[in-house]
Amino acid sequence: MKWMIASDIHGSQYYCQQLVDQFKKNQCDRMVLLGDILYHGPRNDLPKGYDPKGVIALLNPLASSILCVRGNCDSEVDQMVLDFPLVENVYIDTGKHLIYCCHGHKPFPHVPIIFYGHTHIPGHHQEGNTLFCNPGSISLPKAESAHSYILLEKDTLTWKSLDGTVEERYHV
Repeated sequence: MKWMIASDIHGSQYYCQQLVDQFKKNQCDRMVLLGDILYHGPRNDLPKGYDPKGVIALLNPLASSILCVRGNCDSEVDQMVLDFPLVENVYIDTGKHLIYCCHGHKPFPHVPIIFYGHTHIPGHHQEGNTLFCNPGSISLPKAESAHSYILLEKDTLTWKSLDGTVEERYHV
């Protein structure tokens, strides 16, 4: 199974369209969204192509393929317009690894692998027995990073920019 992990769309129809295009191009089976889907948040500038209704129109047709966690900018009203549930966390079972997925604005549990968003900075690091992985932000990347996401296939994590460029690979 091929998973796409993405975060922090923040209402950008422009970048969400590119994400959906990459989802189809990479022939992914499932998409995990790590929160902050529709609203840009009070600390962020409006992203390019800010159009929450456009994001809804792009994501709802893929609802059966989407697992989504609630971010700090997501609200109950967002759940009313999205055809997939916004939950506190999601677990991905790859058969070899159990991966905990959350937005990242609340304390983390002690598990072997965690996918989180929130910081808008892609990367990975090890703390004790836990591997932390962040796909970065689709629409508002920080620290001069690319508009990026992660592909998870078998034991390989691949960070890619929205233009399809491979930024990094990591084997778990």
